[in-house]
Amino acid sequence: MDEQTPANPATPKALPEVVRFNKVTKSFGEGPNAKVAIQDVSFVVHDLPNQGELIAIVGPSGCGKSTLLRILAGLRPHFPATSGDAHVFGKPIEKPDAGRGMVDQKYSLMPHLTVADNIAFGLKLRGVGRKERRDRAQEWAKKVGLDGNEDKYPSELSGGMQQRVSIAATLILEPKILLMDEPFGALDPKIRMQMQELLVRLWNEQQSTVFLVTHSMEEAVYLGDRVMRMAAKPGRLVEELQVPRPDEPPEVMRARPWFSELTEDLLRRLETDAPPGGDLAGTDKWRRRA
Repeated sequence: MDEQTPANPATPKALPEVVRFNKVTKSFGEGPNAKVAIQDVSFVVHDLPNQGELIAIVGPSGCGKSTLLRILAGLRPHFPATSGDAHVFGKPIEKPDAGRGMVDQKYSLMPHLTVADNIAFGLKLRGVGRKERRDRAQEWAKKVGLDGNEDKYPSELSGGMQQRVSIAATLILEPKILLMDEPFGALDPKIRMQMQELLVRLWNEQQSTVFLVTHSMEEAVYLGDRVMRMAAKPGRLVEELQVPRPDEPPEVMRARPWFSELTEDLLRRLETDAPPGGDLAGTDKWRRRA
């Protein structure tokens, strides 16, 4: 794949770049026993004005999805890459920073802190005053549907509520790039769709760039503007596909015939390790609808 070519041909080249990976390879170990996690991964994400972009990353287990995300986050031991270049806003990635927020399915909450204090913890590290921290934490608790639960502890919350706290604690810092590694994987289907709808609403508000690793093809097609399909042994980027931006609740959009066609085609490509195949089936129907 030509790393100089944006996934969306309509994207003007003059737009600034949010992320550029140029032939990024990551190996663990040395010599003949080295394990290649990802190999020669190249892609570009531009800063789309007044909207941002959500990139869903799919692929079989062991294809390097999480490795890619953690290189982007600057998290060891996945970072730094063994070879190639990884840039954010035109500069090489050197370490984690507040401009890249990370959410995964482990929630990463501090059990001894209340919901409000967990949400505001990053602000405390930045030296924000107590009253402002409390006010902003209450604002974000309301945004994620947790108003009235600010003084509870993580152990008193359901898994879905804990994930809402984790998302609020990340977004309150206003990261320009949000990195999500299977954030809803441990939730039941109904709660998962509620969290997807919440993410779309918050994403539209913040207009940030989001990278989402998921094993769910339905989740990838529903949430993504772009789907990056990876293959394993070694982990590599096979193709990038444009999908419709979510403009309806997930249960409504998933009932559309074209949605099922897109999802089934993407699943077939993944399961058969198919070569790049152009637009997903059903794309024309979606475009005519739009």
